[in-house]
Amino acid sequence: MTTHPLNSAEPEGTRSASGAPYLPDGFTDTFTSRYVSVGDVRLHAVVGGDGPPLLLLGGWPQTWYAWRLLMPALARDFQVVAADSRGVGLSDKPHDGYDTGTLAADMAGLMAALGHERFAMVGHDVGMWTAYALAADHPGRLERLVVAEAAVPGLSPSPPLFGTDETNARLWHFAFNRLPGLNEELVRGREHIYYGAQFAAKAVRKLPDEVVRYYIDVLASDPAALRASFAFYRALDTTIAQNERRAKSRLGLPVLAVGGAGNLGGAVADTMERAADHVERLIVPDCGHFPAEEAPEETLAALTEFLAPYKDRRTGS
Repeated sequence: MTTHPLNSAEPEGTRSASGAPYLPDGFTDTFTSRYVSVGDVRLHAVVGGDGPPLLLLGGWPQTWYAWRLLMPALARDFQVVAADSRGVGLSDKPHDGYDTGTLAADMAGLMAALGHERFAMVGHDVGMWTAYALAADHPGRLERLVVAEAAVPGLSPSPPLFGTDETNARLWHFAFNRLPGLNEELVRGREHIYYGAQFAAKAVRKLPDEVVRYYIDVLASDPAALRASFAFYRALDTTIAQNERRAKSRLGLPVLAVGGAGNLGGAVADTMERAADHVERLIVPDCGHFPAEEAPEETLAALTEFLAPYKDRRTGS
């Protein structure tokens, strides 16, 4: 993939590091937003810190902002890159390219443009889909991988059509989000109802109202953002076929699989054990779908421990 230097334009507004609300004290002393062109898309990333590179990739329907509570502490040991994938936040929102093969190539290109040939990665939700694809499609790029709170289409067992009420409450959006347009007509103008219900249903420790409102306002402010939020799911036929091929070769790198006890729990590790040889599992108690925000201290401790061999080897300590 063709990569280009950092763009001279400076990201601005509430979707950038300089304008986002409710950030930890001193956040902007360490982190800045950057645009990076990768192939035919311009991607947004928030970058800061010193040490070996660490890519953070969030999930649906969030942005880089999901990592804000962990980033200052991580930046003491790593150069942190919290990215918006195509279709998200300040990144471009083309009409195609939302299969995980393309999304993984985007992230590999982003890190190369930032000067990082090898790096560690943390992926949550849809970001976990991309993280698995990156590990499988670009095996020389990742040293350690952390994944959290997702089933991986084409790798995880598919739930039954007539499942339990609990399963339906967690997963009904998969089918809805794949619709070719009707979902946009139903959700447009009602974004706070639809996405608000998603945040409410999946969190054990509820995210602050103002934070949920921030995520939803980002989606509601741009018709392309609403379309793109569904595009990851509309590409699932392609992603599933890709994952069925990927599963024929197992991952050899160390993997930490994180699940919230009140949501997917051990199912995250169960999924990764289908694809990787060295999987550690962590179930975060009293936590739902959003470990980095519901349980930041527990999540930070787990990342610090798991990534320590990577940090020590890269820094020579």
